[in-house]
Amino acid sequence: MLTLGVISCKVFAQQAPDSNYMVRGFVIAAPKPSGLDDFIKFINGELAPRKVNTLILRVDFNYEYKSHPELRDSAALSRREAKRILEACKKNGIAIIPQINLLGHQSWAAKNNKLLQVYPEFDETPWVAMPAPKDYKWPNADNLYCRSYCPLHPGVHKVVFDLVDEIMDVFEAKAFHAGMDEVFYLGEDKCPRCAGRDKAVLFANEVQLIRDHLAEKGEELWIWGDRLIDGRATGIGEWAASYNDTYRAIDMIPRDVVICDWQYDEDNQTAVYFALKGLRVVTCTWNQPKVAVQQVEDLYRSRATTGKVMRGRFYGIAETIWSLPPQFFGGYYGKALNSNAENTPWNTFRVMYDKMAQLDGAGSTK
Repeated sequence: MLTLGVISCKVFAQQAPDSNYMVRGFVIAAPKPSGLDDFIKFINGELAPRKVNTLILRVDFNYEYKSHPELRDSAALSRREAKRILEACKKNGIAIIPQINLLGHQSWAAKNNKLLQVYPEFDETPWVAMPAPKDYKWPNADNLYCRSYCPLHPGVHKVVFDLVDEIMDVFEAKAFHAGMDEVFYLGEDKCPRCAGRDKAVLFANEVQLIRDHLAEKGEELWIWGDRLIDGRATGIGEWAASYNDTYRAIDMIPRDVVICDWQYDEDNQTAVYFALKGLRVVTCTWNQPKVAVQQVEDLYRSRATTGKVMRGRFYGIAETIWSLPPQFFGGYYGKALNSNAENTPWNTFRVMYDKMAQLDGAGSTK
């Protein structure tokens, strides 16, 4: 483990990725067992024809963990059910990157997620009371959006790394997504372990620790990129960028970490920033088709006009889904009330991949 306040100067050399390879991604929560057949149908019928090659699967606690059964969600996926997803992806040349939210997103609205329900001692801000569900609103006096675990708690990594190792094994994955977005609680003044610490160093050390754990098995780390952007200097704000000084961690983390850069409402071209910093970056879209088209065009233009080294850092693009699979499928297949609305994730998915097919046909990456 790194010593807080000092970032190791040893940054492991990244294997240069094939500059011809491009991530064509899809990000969604893992299905519940009852929705497994529909999920596999979507892989075969929709992802495969669009040549999707990367599925970031937000598993979190939706798996029957053997290492920590106390952290299973109710009606979680069994190992056999997870293997069905894996086999469908293998058949279609799709790599699975499982995600468990680490550091941030340990609660949602008025409810702690499983880790802090079972291990409340890991909470960075135990003094902040959860609001009654009917009373939750943002902004609020405590700035409570989602809780974090304390990265300096001596017991937290043993638990979360057990989960990481288990989920990586079942999906035979070579990369893991640790989330780490929207971290609003970090280095809090009342925390007995990390009060007064530099928040950028705390964040960077957590990235390094997770990265090093994965590297022991030849696996790589993916994270969201928002905490590495200066929200004030860019004008992007405190959601898709950072107001609590974590942005300086971009110069402290290993260069082989892959950044998933979500900029949903505007084409801020932050992928260029990450690429210039020496990091591979996957641009992420959501529910704004016009913005997604601009981002696709940016990606293809960047890959076509930059040199070989930089080209490989513009690593690809992915559509992100923030509803559960049944809600997304309902909209996608025209069974939801707003299925025909323009600004929806399912319309963005179609438009994004149609634009990629058009540019692929035009030879834009040749």
